[in-house]
Amino acid sequence: MEKEIDMQHKIKPMGHPVHPMLVTYPLGLLTIAPIFDIVHWISRNGYWSTVAFWMIAVGTAVGLLAAVTGTIDWLGIPVGSRAKMVGLVHGAGNYLILALFVISWFTRLNAQANPPIIAYVLTFLGAAGFMITGYLGGELTIHFGVGIEPGANVNASSPFERGGAETSKTTSTSALSS
Repeated sequence: MEKEIDMQHKIKPMGHPVHPMLVTYPLGLLTIAPIFDIVHWISRNGYWSTVAFWMIAVGTAVGLLAAVTGTIDWLGIPVGSRAKMVGLVHGAGNYLILALFVISWFTRLNAQANPPIIAYVLTFLGAAGFMITGYLGGELTIHFGVGIEPGANVNASSPFERGGAETSKTTSTSALSS
């Protein structure tokens, strides 16, 4: 009989996991910031890039809190598991993305209403990167069951392999019923 792996979130004040609550803010703020930059380009009104500047400030601040709580959760994933590797790519990618936004914010600091082109490039790269790392975060939760299932299948087959999703669900179901 295989030992059940407890993959619940590690930081849960009042029973609610903090990481999933925090990630919504940087995802929302930092992916909307480039839209305000586009509005600035179209309208030629610097107000919109100033709004993006403040969205980046708040989004990166909360993003750092989300990254720390996510790292603490990641440390609880068994070493050598597929979920550990996906979590590593997810987390490292998010730290890199936060660095892009921090650099973008600093380049905007003295020119909030009309930032240099590099600020826009970094913001767009960061927002695009969130599509990849956000997907990986979803894989950790939905595919592997990390943070939500006491008996998470941290070695589930890849959803990209032939029959991956069906195989992982069958394996997870059979592991839970044993």
